[in-house]
Amino acid sequence: MQPLDRLGLSVPVFQAPMAGVATPLLAAEVSMAGGLGGLGLGSASPAQARAMMAEVRARTDRPFNVNLFVHQTPRQDPDREARWLDWLKPVFAEYGAVPPEKLSASYTSFLDDPEMMALLLEVRPAVISFHFSLPPAACVTALKQAGAVLLASVTSPAEARAAEAAGMDMVVAQGIEAGGHRGIFDPDAPDDALGTFALVRLLSRQCHAPVVAAGGLMDGAGLAAALDLGAVAAQMGTAFLLCPETDLEDGYRKTLMGQAAFHTRLVSLISGRPARGLSNRFTALAEQADKPACPDYPIAYDAGKALAKAARAHGDAGFGAYWAGQGAPLARAVPAGRLIREIWSDYQDSVQQRIRSAERTGQV
Repeated sequence: MQPLDRLGLSVPVFQAPMAGVATPLLAAEVSMAGGLGGLGLGSASPAQARAMMAEVRARTDRPFNVNLFVHQTPRQDPDREARWLDWLKPVFAEYGAVPPEKLSASYTSFLDDPEMMALLLEVRPAVISFHFSLPPAACVTALKQAGAVLLASVTSPAEARAAEAAGMDMVVAQGIEAGGHRGIFDPDAPDDALGTFALVRLLSRQCHAPVVAAGGLMDGAGLAAALDLGAVAAQMGTAFLLCPETDLEDGYRKTLMGQAAFHTRLVSLISGRPARGLSNRFTALAEQADKPACPDYPIAYDAGKALAKAARAHGDAGFGAYWAGQGAPLARAVPAGRLIREIWSDYQDSVQQRIRSAERTGQV
């Protein structure tokens, strides 16, 4: 049986896990509507992760995906971090604040979190996905023996081949259009910045693992195009941001509904890793010529979150980490279950239009 068939989805749409934004309610509603809901556990402690998974299971018995961050253990560099904080000091001062005295890693990598691994083996979620790299071989073996379908985000054919070799059941082909953190394994390596459709087509021709398309996909027409190119499903994140079930703060929601949605930027200075978000005062800092090298991910996030908090206290939402993909202007403010149904209806309409067009031109 193919990995996707094991999930019993009626709509081949995965809701992107979106740590910090996706809620158990959102995941449950998507799964109950026939898609695959997702929880981002990369920013959660094992206790928080346990509670989140329990809430989804209290709402539905349908499968859902949990996502882990597999970034390299960050390197503390006091001198580098001091230069970074000194550079940000004038911006903090605009809000009568000072930067933190020192920075620390906000999130623990799955590589350094045996308690999270033990929790996964105990709770046994149906789907487990990995972002930023691949888990150790022993973890892969144990999780597969526990019955999990395993996925990994990839941004290139080379990463996809590595994911296949590591035993991933499916690969999530993350195009450059995607919102949030780019899943590139080595953020310091050259990035070919492949678009979603080019990457999906390459992987569908060169790899054996089923491909899930991700990046810039917002509706049924995008789903149809991705499936035509060889994907078995589409993962959508930005499409769900305006759903009432997300944990989106007011500044994020208002910014997404404004002109900034048409101008997303891929920057590293907010968190220490490249990530695509809505243009704001924070992303504009990337243009400054005197910008020093930012600290490792997620150490840089510590400064970014402190700055956003200081600005919000003065009514300025311009320093939020408002992740969103290039399809952001197409986001719909409707409940998640309804959105899944609308995407599926859009998809069916797109297929029917193609059939009618082929009939008119004598191609069928």
